Amino acid sequence: MRRVVGKKLELAIGALNGVVGDYLEKRGNGLTTELSLIHQGAPVPLTKQSFAKAFPDTGPRVALLVHGLMCTEAIWEMPDGRDYGSLLAHDLGISPLYLRYNSGLPIAENGIRLAKLLEAAMDLLPVPPSELLPIGYSMGGLVVRAACHVGKLENHRWLKLVKRAIYVGTPHLGAPLERAGRVLSKVLRAIPDPTVRLIHDLAEMRSAGVKDLGDADLRHEDRLLRKETMSLRDPRHPVPLLPQISHYLAAGSLSADPRLMTIFGDVLVPVPSGTDGACFDGASIGLPPSHVKLFPKTSHIALAHHLDVYAAIRGWCQA
Repeated sequence: MRRVVGKKLELAIGALNGVVGDYLEKRGNGLTTELSLIHQGAPVPLTKQSFAKAFPDTGPRVALLVHGLMCTEAIWEMPDGRDYGSLLAHDLGISPLYLRYNSGLPIAENGIRLAKLLEAAMDLLPVPPSELLPIGYSMGGLVVRAACHVGKLENHRWLKLVKRAIYVGTPHLGAPLERAGRVLSKVLRAIPDPTVRLIHDLAEMRSAGVKDLGDADLRHEDRLLRKETMSLRDPRHPVPLLPQISHYLAAGSLSADPRLMTIFGDVLVPVPSGTDGACFDGASIGLPPSHVKLFPKTSHIALAHHLDVYAAIRGWCQA
């Protein structure tokens, strides 16, 4: 019972960080989530002793599971307690690591912190890894991309171990709902009514991480170019998928009708965004069809703990 209560509290704190996590960090609030690897619900300090105790059986192939906005690593859990990490360990001998982070911070900032953590982890894992496999869900996929960008610029060792990366429900081309929120906020700001202004002020309190989802901003300099429009600022994205990595994209849709799939997507992430435009023009990103998988009648949340999605992930890990 204590573990259940603790997990519910962790989920509540994760949701709170997603909404106002940047504000919590600025205030030095104790509810702020620090970016860290998690073992049995607790952060693992960056020391050899802590890593040896938490990850004694880690093998040469390591998967890093990165959750999305307003959640924790619990988002991966299936009803029977298994998750993509434990299944990969059982089926393919890939050791899972789980990241927890403040999803209310700018995506770029979480990318910087993740890159630094992975670089430090290279000297702390009991067995030196030969492959690091990031699996990012929703915003987590953008954090992975931001970290890879930093790793490339700073010539990090860990990036050389990333041979493939898997993105599950990641809004590579941004989230239209957040862009719509910007437009609505602009309209509310122009109405000279105290009540409407209060609603506007409350809406603007949403975190930097939420706002970054609109255009999938991966760098701090991208965030400075933000516009209050519904259209995507740069459909080709200023930070492309790194060519030295094999990328695999999983996207969901509530509909099974091919004509409706691309319109509605999984409610939060349209199919074109979840596939980085591959469903319209696969040649534009150079990904073979086998690297992109659509899951009809699958919601955004379900993508994080779905056996069909796992089957695709396992296949990509065996490729």
